[in-house]
Amino acid sequence: MKSRWYKDAVVYQIYPRSFCDGNGDGIGDIRGIISKLDYIKSIGVDAVWLSPVYKSPNDDNGYDISDYKDIMDEFGTLDDWKEMLDGMHARGIKLIMDLVVNHTSDEHVWFVQSRNKDSKYRDYYIWRKGRGKDGKKPPNNWTSNFVGPAWEYDEQSGEWYLHLFSKKQPDLNWENPELRQEIADMCNFWFDLGVDGFRCDVITYISKRDGLPDGKRAFPLIGQEQYVMGPRYHEYMRELNERSFSRYDSMTVGESIGITPDNAVESIDESAGELDTVFSFDHMGVDFKMNVIPVKFNLAKYKKVLDRWQQLPKSCQPTLFLENHDQPRCLPRFSGDYGNNREKAGMALAVAMLFMRGTPYIYQGQEIGMTNCAFEEKDYKDIMAIRVFELIRKIFPPLMPYARKVMLKRARDHARTPMQWSDGKNAGFSQAQPWMMLNPNYKQINVEDNESRSDSLLNFYRKALAYRKGKEVIISGDFSLVRPKDKRIFAYLRTCGEQRLLVVVNYKNKPVKFNLPQGLTFTRAQLALSNYTDLPTLSSQLRLREYEAAVYELY
Repeated sequence: MKSRWYKDAVVYQIYPRSFCDGNGDGIGDIRGIISKLDYIKSIGVDAVWLSPVYKSPNDDNGYDISDYKDIMDEFGTLDDWKEMLDGMHARGIKLIMDLVVNHTSDEHVWFVQSRNKDSKYRDYYIWRKGRGKDGKKPPNNWTSNFVGPAWEYDEQSGEWYLHLFSKKQPDLNWENPELRQEIADMCNFWFDLGVDGFRCDVITYISKRDGLPDGKRAFPLIGQEQYVMGPRYHEYMRELNERSFSRYDSMTVGESIGITPDNAVESIDESAGELDTVFSFDHMGVDFKMNVIPVKFNLAKYKKVLDRWQQLPKSCQPTLFLENHDQPRCLPRFSGDYGNNREKAGMALAVAMLFMRGTPYIYQGQEIGMTNCAFEEKDYKDIMAIRVFELIRKIFPPLMPYARKVMLKRARDHARTPMQWSDGKNAGFSQAQPWMMLNPNYKQINVEDNESRSDSLLNFYRKALAYRKGKEVIISGDFSLVRPKDKRIFAYLRTCGEQRLLVVVNYKNKPVKFNLPQGLTFTRAQLALSNYTDLPTLSSQLRLREYEAAVYELY
């Protein structure tokens, strides 16, 4: 029986390679996570989403899995993992594992066996003959999400296999019922060990269009419409839910390319029997055109996108997030040039996010205001950035300066610099040289410094999470924007019976006047939370200081 515990939960995402090194080899690991469990508990979160720790050759930092039921050597052992899980549960923290089942590693035993046309595993993957007289042209025009063709020719079997990501990440064939049962059994294996849920990686890719037809010629992807939310997607998800997810008091959240407020109900409504929640990315795209070209952040557009998700039925749970392992840091992405007000800006972004309806996710380092890093081209580690540079250098070298500029804003590497624990050696992350460069600002931005100051961003997160806990007006109250077209202020009202919360956030690094609408009446307003210590009494006109944010209880 599902308790829907996630409706009043806050999730903390850990990217294990960059969180904390417990054995001194420069790579974050499970023992490092164990050493920081008290810190994680102290933030006030209820669950941890752990990016992949399964066996993997690491072509895509663990999202290429070679064994679903074991742990990557660099991260530790299954016994280490069990100790970590026990430590989390002892502290009242649930564990959400990453579920990567659109593809495996090409080193997974299934794929190794599938190269033999007579093996039963041949049909676990998507193999096709090539086009042209010699069969040496890809079966269709689809392109990989990591640039280049989505097909790789295999000399051993004389056919092509599909990979929507790296060529070392062949796509699984969900048309095969034996494969689908293997996946359900694998999920149950982890549930039986005590896992509390799964984040489902690119789950909307699992069903491809019948016949794998060519896609429309759209930049930057060709063919995406042929494999996002394919014809059997809902069937597959209902089946997996029936065979696995629904048998446990679990929470599932899908990486949901293709799911929008217009069609979300059929995927995440409590009666749908599929996923519990999904990550939507439309609000993350308001500062980019075609996910490639940086544009100025538009607060009015951002609010409009978020409002659409807030208006879903109460039987649908939104997700709330500003950062994850695939996104650059939220500062200054959403706050503009914060200058000397970095922490105030971080507090403002936190207030705007945390009091909407939904399950908030906090990415490691977000709670101390970690920032993007001034990478040079040689510093990038992510396969996506490396492939982009390779492709541009090959096809049009004069575009390289622009590619470097875009990566400084968009690269996934920004979220993957090691966690900044102290101003000591290697930011307290490791005694050895870290696997990727540290952000040089760790001397100023680190957990140790945040712990020492009562007015720090970290302590503000703790205060905000403690305040939101258990409040029905936040869990299930109605949401309405206040002055939705205002491009400086994010304000909204939460209402549940007689309970009302007014949230007002200045997104500018300058003072802004804000007039409350005449229809918003109250006899008394009690300040519940603020990032300034001397906030004036709520009146019809507010003069908000730089990044000022406040939550009022209205009576």
